[in-house]
Amino acid sequence: MTDLVHFAVEGGVGRISLTRPKAIHALNLEMCQAMLDQLVEWIGDVQVTTVIVDHGEGRGFCAGGDVRWLVAEGDADGEDARAFFHTEYRLNHLMFTYPKPIVAFMDGVTMGGGVGISAPARYRIATENTGLAMPETTIGLFPDVGGGWYLSQLPGATGAFLALTGARLDGAECLALGLATHYLPSETLSDVKAAIAAEPGDIDVILADASIDPPAARILGNRERINRLFGLPRYEDILAALAEDPSDWATKELETLSHKSPSSCKISLRLLKEAATLPDFAAEMALEYRLASRVAVSQDFAEGVRALLIDKTGHPQWRPPTSEAVTDEMIDAVFAPLPEGKGWTPQPL
Repeated sequence: MTDLVHFAVEGGVGRISLTRPKAIHALNLEMCQAMLDQLVEWIGDVQVTTVIVDHGEGRGFCAGGDVRWLVAEGDADGEDARAFFHTEYRLNHLMFTYPKPIVAFMDGVTMGGGVGISAPARYRIATENTGLAMPETTIGLFPDVGGGWYLSQLPGATGAFLALTGARLDGAECLALGLATHYLPSETLSDVKAAIAAEPGDIDVILADASIDPPAARILGNRERINRLFGLPRYEDILAALAEDPSDWATKELETLSHKSPSSCKISLRLLKEAATLPDFAAEMALEYRLASRVAVSQDFAEGVRALLIDKTGHPQWRPPTSEAVTDEMIDAVFAPLPEGKGWTPQPL
């Protein structure tokens, strides 16, 4: 067990609360394994009919995985990183296939790994504090924890836009895109959780009664631009289209992409394309683990985490430095099958 996650049973509800406020509840291997073990145990517990996932004190739901530790303290050959991703992806998959309803309260920052433990939930609660993003291209990674699956199912080129830019969505935008199922005022969450614990069979009614109409979803106003400029097949085409577009919006997004890892951006686009063809979420996790096993030991991942999260210089030196220098052969090597016995497997039950 760990003191970074709190578990409790309240009425008919199993409660998982992240309790690592100084790191905005970022997930490490210990936390992922503890949540995984507890969820497995609750499958056979007849007292627990529903699971709530939220955070304790402090701001934010979950800022993602603790990648800073992986780079600063992890072993050079990537064994620690592979162990983390393997366990985290088992947790993501178990939540996606969980036989009991899960209610995730995304009240605050919900990034990367935070998306991985909220997006699989049957009920996903956004509030006026929600800020959801998959900013992995900023650190030389890609939208993992099922990101390829979720983003590839969004309308038009929205998934590509979010994967490449790491744009942050507010609660209203999450609801409009289907990444949230309900929009509630944050001040009502304690009462709503208590009501669910008292009558877990009435979740739908409880959440419907507590829901309010959200503000306008800003991203919907940019659908035409997103589809036209981010719906192109090649990353170079997207960059060229943004450069040719005279709008301030295109200029801003082009500037955003200039700071991203070119390799990560190309990996992300291909991930979304392949994810759209996969038969199930387990196949998605297996694919993402192949990528993570290689990207975790790449120069760009180490450099991105160093520049953005450790030294905080804000100026990573990507290799290769341009999209044109990232060849198809380089991307093919990242997507190649792993050696036999080295791939990802679901949690045994």
